[in-house]
Amino acid sequence: MKQRYRLAGLLLLVLFVGLLPTAKQYLQELSLVEGHGQANKTPIVMYSTRWCPYCYKAREYFKRHQFSYVEYDIETSAQNLADFRALNGQGVPLILVGSQRMQGFNPQSFEALLK
Repeated sequence: MKQRYRLAGLLLLVLFVGLLPTAKQYLQELSLVEGHGQANKTPIVMYSTRWCPYCYKAREYFKRHQFSYVEYDIETSAQNLADFRALNGQGVPLILVGSQRMQGFNPQSFEALLK
């Protein structure tokens, strides 16, 4: 009987140690999301195109870090293009975070916008 408890305890210890890196990564990602203004629902808007590689990188980044955002493709809607031009967009992506803006995409620059 004691051997079963020891085996069960050893199994739980191995499981705990094995899950530690995954738990640490999850907590880091969670703190990134909370630390980047999503806790207070800062609106994120991206004007983009489907073919733009930096738009793709931004989409992947937002998805990976679970950011909620609204995307407007400037090639599929005349209204989206008009709005983009009204904002003096010079290229895509044009990312708006609240009242701040970012032309292009770089994760470090995006994170700086959120602080």
